[in-house]
Amino acid sequence: MQRDRLARQLLIRGAAVLVALAVAGTVLLFITTPSGSDIEGLTARVAREHHVTLLQAGEVPPQLADLLVATEDERFYQHHGIDVIGIARALLNDFQRACFCEGGSTLTQQLVKQTYLDGSDLGLNKLRGMALAFKVETVIGKRQILADYLSITPFGFGLFGASAASCAYFHRPLGELDLAQYALLAGLPQAPVAYDPRTHPDLAVQRRSQVLGRGVSEGYITRAEADAANAEPLLAAGSSC
Repeated sequence: MQRDRLARQLLIRGAAVLVALAVAGTVLLFITTPSGSDIEGLTARVAREHHVTLLQAGEVPPQLADLLVATEDERFYQHHGIDVIGIARALLNDFQRACFCEGGSTLTQQLVKQTYLDGSDLGLNKLRGMALAFKVETVIGKRQILADYLSITPFGFGLFGASAASCAYFHRPLGELDLAQYALLAGLPQAPVAYDPRTHPDLAVQRRSQVLGRGVSEGYITRAEADAANAEPLLAAGSSC
C-alpha cells in the first residue's frame, strides 16, 4: 500500500516536472523568436530574390484559395497558425507507418519556413516555426498569408509564385484560369518537382484529381465540377502570358 502511494507520488511529481519543462520551453521559444512584425518585409525580400511580384490579398483568385486550403490546410480559417489536430493526426500516421511522412504544417508555418527559417523546418526549427506562425497570425490576416505564400512558394520547373507558374504552364494571367488549372497550381507546392506537369505529367494529373477531390470533400466545388475539370487537358498551348 505504501509502495503504491510512493509510486503515485513519483508519477505525479514526474508529470509536474514534464509540464513545467514544457511551459518553460514554450515561454523560451516565444522570447527567443522574432515578433513576426517584419513578415511583409521578409516576404518582399524573398520575392525580390526570385524576381517575382508580390500578390496582394485581393489578387488571389477565390477558387485557387479554396482548393489550396482544402488540400494543404483544411482548418486554415479556424486555427491561429498551429493546427493541433493536424499535428496529432500526422504524428499518429507517422507512428503507424514507421516514418516521418507527414509534417502537419499549416500554410502559415510554411510561409514562416520560407521567410524566417531559410527553407528548413527540421529539429528545433519546427518548434520555432510554430511560435513564429502564431505571432505572424497576430500581425497579418488570413487573406494576406495566402497571398504571401502563393507569391513565393515553388511551383516546379524552377518557378516561384503562382503568377509565374500561371504564365509558364497556361500562358494566361493568374486571375484568368479555370477550375482545372487552379487545381493543378494548388497541388504543386507539396512536391513541386515530383508533380511538375512538364516532366511528370501522369503524376501531375493524379495530383490535380486529388486536389479536386479535396475540393469536393470540403464543400468548395461539386462533384460535377470536379469531373468536368478532370477531363480538361493538363497544360495550355501558347507562347506568352
